[in-house]
Amino acid sequence: MAGKIDPMEQFVIAPVAGTFHGHNPFVLTNSGIWTLIILGTIWFFMLGGMKRQLVPGRWQVAVEGLIGFIEDTVDASIGPEGRKYLPWVFTSFVFLLFANLMAYMPTGLVSAAHPYTVTAQFTITGVMSIISFAIVLIVGFSRHGLHFFSLFVPHGTPKVMIPLIFLVELISFAVRPFSLGLRPFIAMFAGHILLDVFGAFVIQGLQAGGGGIAISVLCFLFLAFINALELLVAAIQAYVFAILTSLYINDAVNLH
Repeated sequence: MAGKIDPMEQFVIAPVAGTFHGHNPFVLTNSGIWTLIILGTIWFFMLGGMKRQLVPGRWQVAVEGLIGFIEDTVDASIGPEGRKYLPWVFTSFVFLLFANLMAYMPTGLVSAAHPYTVTAQFTITGVMSIISFAIVLIVGFSRHGLHFFSLFVPHGTPKVMIPLIFLVELISFAVRPFSLGLRPFIAMFAGHILLDVFGAFVIQGLQAGGGGIAISVLCFLFLAFINALELLVAAIQAYVFAILTSLYINDAVNLH
């Protein structure tokens, strides 16, 4: 149908330079461009805040505050040894934070460059969760050897229940990397679909005229509320990923 709005179209990976035909591995896509934009923005933000001035400016305070926030989170979750794992926890948090927030920037109002939500791809969040669990497994087995499997047998478990509890805990542990990457992916994917659908309701109501205008106004108000909520969710999901990664590493370090 002419003028039909497809809420899934915003997630399509399209080539910007090159073509997918002929199995060409060197194709620059909209996803790749926005990933580079996000990384460049993070680099610019961090570089501008690392001046080490005696009297810090607002930019330096923002960067140091962000680092201190994640540092406190890691210390509280892992303990004194948490500093070793701060680089990855901080990197994952900052990338998700910037990627999520930049996906909601209204750049399409001033140019044709509509933001692409890279974290609405499970390949991105899934790889990040795999890295987190690779760290967990490497730390766990390097520090504790086969004793790492004691993580799946809680202290005080009756001997007769050990096989069943071990299996349940092992399955729960194996599901963690999937759920860790799925959580931010679903949050961003569902949020953008919701915004697209209600944005379409606003346009269609205005085009219909009459009572449709009143519906458009209600949809617009709801759209504004959801957009504000999604900005909060974008930050929360980045923090949840960071704190869960810290807690999982803590399990490997301390076998809790």
